[in-house]
Amino acid sequence: MANKIVVGTQWGDEGKGKITDMLAETADVVVRYGGGNNAGHTVIVGDERFELHLIPSGILYREKINIIGNGVVVDPTAIVEEMEGLSARGISLEQLFISETAHVVMPYHRLVDLLEEERKGEAKIGTTGKGIGPAYTDKIARQGIRMIDLIDPDGFYHKLQDALSYQNLILEKIYQAEPLKAEELIESLQPDINKLKPHIVNTSLLLEQAEREGKKIFFEGAQGTLLDIDYGTYPYVTSSNPTAGGVCTGAGIGPTLIDDVIGVAKAYLTRVGEGPFPTELTDQTGNLLRENGHEYGVTTGRPRRCGWFDLPILKHARRVNGLTELALTKLDVLTGLKEIKLCVAYHYHGKTLEEFPNSLEILSGCQPVYQSLPGWTEDLSAIREYDQLPENAKKYVERLEELLDIPVKTIGIGPGRKEAIRK
Repeated sequence: MANKIVVGTQWGDEGKGKITDMLAETADVVVRYGGGNNAGHTVIVGDERFELHLIPSGILYREKINIIGNGVVVDPTAIVEEMEGLSARGISLEQLFISETAHVVMPYHRLVDLLEEERKGEAKIGTTGKGIGPAYTDKIARQGIRMIDLIDPDGFYHKLQDALSYQNLILEKIYQAEPLKAEELIESLQPDINKLKPHIVNTSLLLEQAEREGKKIFFEGAQGTLLDIDYGTYPYVTSSNPTAGGVCTGAGIGPTLIDDVIGVAKAYLTRVGEGPFPTELTDQTGNLLRENGHEYGVTTGRPRRCGWFDLPILKHARRVNGLTELALTKLDVLTGLKEIKLCVAYHYHGKTLEEFPNSLEILSGCQPVYQSLPGWTEDLSAIREYDQLPENAKKYVERLEELLDIPVKTIGIGPGRKEAIRK
């Protein structure tokens, strides 16, 4: 097995954690390359449920190297809390490394995030309030603070003073909020900094060494293609590039190291937050998918909007990520439905659109064009071989392969680590 990227093909929440956890068993290094703790992966091992937000899924294997790349924005308090929670459950953190050039989510980023959403009112984007957007804004504006700054006390103080000269203007003049003091922020963060210091290294060098030693590397994305800042449903997107192209800049490697790109998709479609959703189901079927699929955000607990599988979205994801295979999760959630629909195109003002539009205004006016397939009633949870699937379940999978022109090689039929079929 070669170096692989695992990327979300929809609006996130596709089950990437489960797929990465499955494949990480045969990998040596697992890398998170973008996003922040505004996303979450759920991994179920036996009777235990792990909810990961910043730490790569490979942490559940003691011998794996786990890297948080420079493309991630790291909240020191959030990651220490996550580390302590894992440590309390017997998970070793010795092989966890954080890029010294990853940017830091500071307390004022969280504050500005919440205040800005409040200011926008009904026009809000629907962020998680974790400060991710403001942290990436400061990164691009060249006024961010990086992990390497945290472990240089004098340098951290001076950079924080510079940052607050701008941040306090925003807080006071725009939001009428109280200014922040550098000394108080440093005092509150110092316990977390002390715990993080042994893990902060040049992770690009670690990856180069791993490659020279012939180690197998998995790159784990957060969120999904339609939340990408460039290729998503802008402005209802995240502030980074969770698509495959974000790996090189987010991990510090060259594109020649990538061999395969595995796209993860649910057998239906969900999203959290605001924005258009052509195949959304607001009826009993949508509620059934939500409850059977336990569709509530790992990070926020918010109920996810549910709808039918959307082929234009997957064709878009296939193109911008260069997908080489598909992992289809939660096929079992469709069990019991008499009819299953696939959106194969859109109707828009008398025209048929077979490709996903970049215009949010056009997408908002699109009506799905459906193909219907018969459902199945058989329980899938004990099945481990593709040929044992009900005929109608196989027809559904094979229709997706035919329409997308990429193979479905992994099929999730339950939440557990072993509840999957490798095809």
